[in-house]
Parts: sequence; structure tokens; C-alpha cells
Amino acid sequence: MLSLFFFLLKAIVVSLSGVMAPGPVTAAAIAKGQRQRFAGALIAVGHGIIEFPLMILIVLGMDELLKSAKTQIVIGLAGGAFLLFMAIQMLRDIRKTDYTPEKSYKTGPVITGFLLSVGNPYFLLWWASVGLALATEATQLGIWAFALFAVIHWLCDLVWLQVLSWASFKGSALLGPRSQRIVLLVCSLALFFFGLYFISRALAHWLT
Repeated sequence: MLSLFFFLLKAIVVSLSGVMAPGPVTAAAIAKGQRQRFAGALIAVGHGIIEFPLMILIVLGMDELLKSAKTQIVIGLAGGAFLLFMAIQMLRDIRKTDYTPEKSYKTGPVITGFLLSVGNPYFLLWWASVGLALATEATQLGIWAFALFAVIHWLCDLVWLQVLSWASFKGSALLGPRSQRIVLLVCSLALFFFGLYFISRALAHWLT
């Protein structure tokens, strides 16, 4: 029982270090949180739709597929293109003269969480390396340890993303339209940067 406790404690620390790192999902939670107080939780649901099956598949040996160059190229190109699409969509919306927060970032939070996860090569690589090590250690402690690990890891995502979206929602109630535009502009530029980064990395793998 003591070994399980220390393992879960380690899993929480490692999971939070990955969850709290700035990335596309972080930007999405802040952007969507401006108009939906529970956007972060819904993004976490979409994230979990791909993450829970992925945990099982990786334990069963899928990690080698995720590490392959061809897989990384396809994921990088597709994920980068989706991020660029969302960034351009946000930029177009906030430039409109009749802009309101309700009109920006039309993709639903659950779908957003799913697509940002499946299209993020670093999310998949994390699970093929760090995540695999944790999941393997969990299975050695038993099936219930693995189940607890899976739920606790996802709860770290849920809590952090919800904190971000809630803070964004409360802030938007105090900020004027101009300040809200600035927040969304920063988020859209972040998504644009990550999109270009994913695509450039995928092209670099392709050309080498």
C-alpha cells in the first residue's frame, strides 16, 4: 500500500509538470474560457477521449509506432495545420467590427480538446516515453494501480485546465472588449506559433 501511495504521488508530480507546461491546450483553455466558465473541464473531456485508450494501447506495445518518423511527420503536419486554422479563425473573428467574445473561436471545447491532443506530436511522444514508464510501473503494482494512475493523471489535466478557463472567464467579466481582444490575440498568436513549429519539425524529419 505504501509503494502505491508513493507511486501515485510521483505520478501526480510528473503529470502536473507536463500539464502545466505552456502549449496549444493551455492557449485554447484561456481563449475559450473567456466565454465559457467550464471550457477547461470540457477540453479535458475531449483530451481524455484520446488519452485513456492511448494509455492502454501504449502499454500493449503501441509506443514504437508513435516513435516512428513517419508517424511523427503525419501527426506534425496534420496537427500544425489544425492549429494554424484555429489561429486564423480567431484572428479573423477579433478583427470584425461587431466582435463579441461569443462569436470567437467557434470550435466546441470537447472537439478542441480531442483534436489538439491527437494532433500534438509532443503529447504522443510524452506518452511513448515518460507516460509509458509510469504506466508500466503502474501495471506492475496491479490493474487497480493502473486504473488509479489513469484517473489521477486525467484529473491533473481537468483541474489545471479548469483553473485556467475559470480565471479567464472571471477576468473577461472585469475586462473591456479591447482587453479581451488583446487576450485572444495573444492566444491566437501562440496557436499560430505552435502550428508553424509542428509543421517545421515535421518537414525537417521528412527532408532528413
